[in-house]
Parts: sequence; C-alpha cells; structure tokens
Amino acid sequence: MSNPGGLVVARGIAEMRAAIAGWRAAGETVGLVPTMGALHDGHLSLVARAAACADRVVATIFVNPAQFAASEDMSAYPRREARDFDLLRDAGVALVFAPPVEEIYPAGFATTVSVANVSEGLCGVHRPGHFAGVATVVSKLLLQALPDVAIFGEKDYQQLQVIRRLTRDLDIPVRIEGAPTVRETDGLALSSRNAYLSEAERRAAPALYRTLSETVAHLAGGVPAAQALGDGIAALTQAGFSPVDYLEWRDAETLAPEPQPGRPGRLLAAAWLGRTRLIDNVPVG
Repeated sequence: MSNPGGLVVARGIAEMRAAIAGWRAAGETVGLVPTMGALHDGHLSLVARAAACADRVVATIFVNPAQFAASEDMSAYPRREARDFDLLRDAGVALVFAPPVEEIYPAGFATTVSVANVSEGLCGVHRPGHFAGVATVVSKLLLQALPDVAIFGEKDYQQLQVIRRLTRDLDIPVRIEGAPTVRETDGLALSSRNAYLSEAERRAAPALYRTLSETVAHLAGGVPAAQALGDGIAALTQAGFSPVDYLEWRDAETLAPEPQPGRPGRLLAAAWLGRTRLIDNVPVG
C-alpha cells in the first residue's frame, strides 16, 4: 500500500480487502467506482454519486486488456495515473485500487464471464468479445471489493445493462447504480476517447447528441421508426460521421429492438469521426 500525496493506493487485492475489512468492522458502507483512468468530470460525477450512497469510496484504475479486440490498440489508450490520483484525492476517494495486469489475470487464468442477450447487437456486433471482457473484469472487481453499491455511467448504456444482468444472475450482493451522462456545453458526452479528436472532428462531434435528440422528437411526434432512424443516420453521415455503426431504438431494460407500447426505450448510437469511435444514448418515452 502506498500513499502518494496523501491518497491511499493499493496495488494488490489483499491490501484492498484489508482496508475495506477495517471499514466494515467500524460499520461503514462502501461504494465502488470502476474506471480505466484518464479521468474527466464524468468520472468525478460517479465518485460524487458513490459518496452520496456510501461512507467510503473506492475507485479502481485498470486498463483491461480483455475488453480490447485484436484490431484495437490498447497501448494507445490514454494513461495519466499521477493526474488521476490528484483528482481522486481531491474528490475525497478513500482508496484507489490500481493493480498491475498480473494481479487481475494471474498465470493460468482461464475463466470468462459471458452475458447473453443484452450483450448481443449494438456494440456487441462491432466489438466482438468486448462485453465478455467487461463482464469478467467487473465480476472480479465486485467480488474483490464486495461494495454495497457500485456506480457506472449511463453513457456506456449497454455495458450498464450487461453489468446489471450479471450481478442478478450471479447473485453478487451489490446494488448497481447508473449515473446520468455528463456533457460538454455543446452536448458532446464526456469520454476519455474525445482526446483523440482533431479540432475539425471536435467541432463535428456534437452532431451525435443533436441527432439523437432530434430523432427522439421525431419518434415522439409519430414519425415511423424506420423513417426517423433512417433520417438520423443520414444526418450523422452529412455531419461527417463515417461509418455509422448503428442508430437503434431499443427497450431500456432488455435492449430488445423497438420496445413494446408502454415500456421505456433507449435510443443508442455509435459512429466514427476519423479514427475515433463515439457512442451516446438518450431515453425515449
């Protein structure tokens, strides 16, 4: 256990568990905020949500190799550990768990957690194996920390539904809370990947949220779904997104296509600006 600048940092599972056990013995509750680092205000909103739900907040920083496809360059993912530690210390985090890869995936590791249905379609089609990697590492983090509550952002909405499903199916005793997407003033959802955008791409990027909002308005106004979604894809293409991986209206809980009348929905999109893939979503109804 190290203490850079007054922040408690655990690199090992046993260290983290020992700290949490001490809090438990004192009757304190624990909130967990898993991250891959490169923190921004969206992550800090998750920390604030956890602090409102629990006495102690544990944040994790781990760039998970299992959720990167062979075609994706994990080494290019931004890493700013020292800055992240400063942000988490200032946000009042009690402990940061920042393990090396071998602590999470030791030699001989051979288990994968796979969640059917909600992980299929949408990003599941375009990032094969991604959600199995997410489900595996999140299952491990939840079991390692056994928090009372864990906070995940709604920006990664399909991921949130995958995590809710796995905790129910595996009887992991933790409450999963979704936190609203934090946006720039022009509507762009905060994401570590926004750092990859060129100046021109950054100017075009808010069209993703704008198109989602306009498509929801069209659906609410009675425009047939096929037409509203087709118009939305055309608008994204005109704004410079290419390719558009998907723009789809799904059931908000099951992610089944086009929710039944009376059930809440979610409009989800993923599209590329240059080499950067952006995702976003908004509620429908």
